[in-house]
Amino acid sequence: MSEVQKPVYGGQAVVEGVMFGGKHHTVTAVRRKDSTIVYYHLPRESKPSLNRLKKVPFVRGIVALIQSSGTGSKHLNFSTEQYEEETDETKVEKKKDPKESSRLSVWLSVAVIGVLSFLFGKLMFTLVPVFLAELTRPIFPSHLAQIMVESLFKLILLLVYIYIVSMTPLIKRVFQYHGAEHKVINCFESGKELTVANVQASSRLHYRCGSSFILFTVIVGMFVYLLVPTDPLWLRVVDRVLLIPVVLGIAFEVLQLTNKVRDIPVLRYLGYPGLWLQLLTTKAPSDDQVEVALASFNELLRMEKNTEQGLDSDVIV
Repeated sequence: MSEVQKPVYGGQAVVEGVMFGGKHHTVTAVRRKDSTIVYYHLPRESKPSLNRLKKVPFVRGIVALIQSSGTGSKHLNFSTEQYEEETDETKVEKKKDPKESSRLSVWLSVAVIGVLSFLFGKLMFTLVPVFLAELTRPIFPSHLAQIMVESLFKLILLLVYIYIVSMTPLIKRVFQYHGAEHKVINCFESGKELTVANVQASSRLHYRCGSSFILFTVIVGMFVYLLVPTDPLWLRVVDRVLLIPVVLGIAFEVLQLTNKVRDIPVLRYLGYPGLWLQLLTTKAPSDDQVEVALASFNELLRMEKNTEQGLDSDVIV
C-alpha cells in the first residue's frame, strides 16, 4: 500500500491516555492506576447534511471543529473517570495514604483548565489584544500598525497561556501523551512497524496538529482584520466577534494546505510556525505512554478493518 492510499487518522491526548479516530470509529486507551489499560469506543455517526457541509471549503473547518470538540469531550470525560476509578488494590492503598488524590481533585483540575481555555479563547484571546492595541494608538495610530500590534499581543498571550498551563503536572503529562499521539501517527505514515522503538524514533511534531491550527488563526486573523476598520473601538470589537467563524474557516484550509505540501522542498516551510508552537504543546513521552498510544491505535486499526470487512467491531475491554 502506498503512502497516498493509506487512510488518514487523527488523535487527541486525554488524561493518562490517547484517543485516535478513523473513518468509522474513535477509540481511547487509558492506563489506570493499577497499570491496566482500558478502552472506550464511539462509532462515527453518519449525518448526510453534515457530510455535505464537510465538502464545502471554509465551512468544513467549522463543522470539523464542532464535531471534534463534542467527540473529544466524551473521550476526555471517560479518561478522567477511568484513571480515577478505584480498584480493590487502590482502595486499600488509599486507606494507607490519605493524601492520595481523589476523583474530585482531578475532575476539578480538568474543569478549571476547560473553563480557562473557554474564557481565553472566547474573551481574552479575541478581545484583550484589541484593547491592548487600542492603548498604543497614540504611538501606533495607523490602521496597519494597529493590526500588527494587536496580532503581536495575541501571539504573546497565546504563548504565555500555553507555558503557564504546561507547568501543571496534569497538563504536562497530557502534553507527553500528545507527543506520543504524534509519534504513532508519524510512524504509521512512514510505513514503519508499529513498535515502541520505532515510535520513539519518530517526530513528536505533525503538520495536522490542532496547535498549528490555533497559531494559524492568529496569522490568518491578521490579514482578515486588514479588511475592516479599527476605529471606532466598538466597531472593532464587533468585527472581531463576527469574524471568528471566518478566521476559523480560513485557518482550517491553511492547515490542510500546509499538510498537503509538507513534502515539497520549499513549500514545506509554510507549516513550520505551527511545528514550532508544538515544541511547547508536546513533550517527549515515556515508553509506558507510547505503549498506551499504540494500544489505542492498534485497537482502532482492528475496528476499522472489521468494519470495512463487515465484521463485528466490538471494542476490547
